[in-house]
Formats: sequence, structure tokens, C-alpha cells
Amino acid sequence: MSKTASVALAPSSSLLARLIAAVDGLLMASAQISIRNGDLPRFGL
Repeated sequence: MSKTASVALAPSSSLLARLIAAVDGLLMASAQISIRNGDLPRFGL
């Protein structure tokens, strides 16, 4: 019996989750720019 143990970990995030996070980041940046300019941010896509 070996003295080391290994644990199989699932990938931390799937490709779809990374894509959604990237789109969310772009929307948040756009909203911050709109607020800084004194405009109302557009919601959603």
C-alpha cells in the first residue's frame, strides 16, 4: 500500500462558466463607465 493519497478533483470551472464570467465582466465594466459618465446603464444583453 502506498503512503501517498491522491484525490481526483473536478475542473474548477467549465468553458461555459468562463464564457459567462467574461460576458458578465464586460457588462459590469460597461455599466461602471455609463455611471461614471452620468448615464443610466443598459441592463442585460
